[in-house]
Amino acid sequence: MSKLVEINFDGIVGPSHNYAGLSLGNIASADHRGEPSFPRAAALQGLAKMRGNLARLGVQGFLLPLPRPNTPLAERLVLDGSEDPALRAAPWSASSMWTANAATVSPAPDTADGRCHLTPANLVTMLHRAQEWPDTKRQLDLAFADSAHFAVHDPVPPSFGDEGAANHMRLCENHGEAGVEVFVYGRPGGRFPARQHEQASRLVARAHRLDRTRCVFVEQSPEAIDAGAFHNDVVAVANGRVLFAHEQAFAERGRAYDAIRAAFPPLEVVEVPASEVSLEEAIRTYLFNAQLLTLPSGGMALIVPEECRESASVWQYCEALMASNGPIREVIPVDVRQSMANGGGPACLRLRVVCDPASVDSRFLLDEEKADGIGQVIAAHWPEQIDPRDIGRESLARDVIAARHALLDALDLSQLA
Repeated sequence: MSKLVEINFDGIVGPSHNYAGLSLGNIASADHRGEPSFPRAAALQGLAKMRGNLARLGVQGFLLPLPRPNTPLAERLVLDGSEDPALRAAPWSASSMWTANAATVSPAPDTADGRCHLTPANLVTMLHRAQEWPDTKRQLDLAFADSAHFAVHDPVPPSFGDEGAANHMRLCENHGEAGVEVFVYGRPGGRFPARQHEQASRLVARAHRLDRTRCVFVEQSPEAIDAGAFHNDVVAVANGRVLFAHEQAFAERGRAYDAIRAAFPPLEVVEVPASEVSLEEAIRTYLFNAQLLTLPSGGMALIVPEECRESASVWQYCEALMASNGPIREVIPVDVRQSMANGGGPACLRLRVVCDPASVDSRFLLDEEKADGIGQVIAAHWPEQIDPRDIGRESLARDVIAARHALLDALDLSQLA
C-alpha cells in the first residue's frame, strides 16, 4: 500500500471548446452563451495548471478530448438546419474536459477485493453530456487496463442520473489507507435539475464493494442547487481529514456533519459562513470548486481560480484562512478563465485516482517533455477562436478532427481515433 498516491487526471480541453450554454442550472454557462470561445487559450490554461501540480506533487495524469463533432449523435438528431441551436451544438460539446464528471473512483484500500474501482458517469440529465460515457469508458479501460489493480464498470442504468466524482468525496488519514466515501445527492423539484440521484450513488457504492459502515449519503442543499451549485463540488471539497464547505452546502448540515463524523471521527470541518462569503459569491468565484491538495511537506494547498483573488469578500476570507492555524496553509490562484466562463473551475478539470503510478498506462501520465509536446500540438492545431455561427460548419469540423488526431498521434494513442 505504500506505493499508493493520489493522481489528478485532468481533461485536456478539446479543440471544439465553445459557449453554447447547454447546461441548465450552470449560471456561468448561461451567462456566456453565444460569446466567442478561445479553444487554444483554454487548452493552454489547463495545461499550465497541470504543469503547476506536476511540480508540486511529482505526478499528474490526463485524459484526452473525445471525438467531436459526434457524427453518430448528429445523425440521430436528424440535424437539417431547422432545429434548435442547442441541438445543433450538442454533438460539438467539449464538456468532457471536466473529468470530475468522468467517473466515480473508489481506491483499493476501500474495496472488498483490494482493487481500485471506477464507474463512468452516465450524465443522463443533459444531452450534450449523456453522449460522453462510451468514449470515456474506452479511455478508462485503456488507462486502467491492469485488472490486478483496477475494475472499470459500466455506468449505472439511465433511470438514475449519475454525475461522477463531482458529487463524491473521500476522507482518510492518508491516501493509501482505508477511507470513508461521502456520496452527495440532490432531490428533484427545484428551480434547476438535481443531477445526482440517490439510488445512483448507492448503486455505485455496492458495485465498488464498499464497506457500508464507511459510506455516508448526504443530501445537497436545495438552496445551493437553485443558486447554481449544479454539482456538490461547487460548494464543498474534501481531502485527507478536511472537509472545506460553504455553510449552505448541505441540507440539514448539522446532521450531515454528524453522519460523516460518525463514520470518520477525525473529521475537520472548515466551514465558510454565509455572512463572510455569500452563496452567490462562492458560486460566482468557484471558491469551493478548487483542488485541495496534500503537499509533500504535509500541509494542504487550495488551488483556486483567479476569480477568487478578484473578489473582495472571497480573497479576504482566503487571506484569513492562510493566516489561521488551520490545515489549509496556502491558497494558490490559477488562470482557467476559459473553463470558468463555461462553468468549470480547477476541481471540475480533474479526476482523482489513488493508485500506484506504475499500474497506470504511462501514456496517460504527464512529464515535462510530454507537456511540451502537448503544448506544441495545441499551439499548432487548436482553433484560436470559435464563434457561435461556426458550430456545424464542415470546415470547422475538419479542423477539430485533425487537431484531435494530431494529439493522439503525438501521444501514441491513435487507437482512440
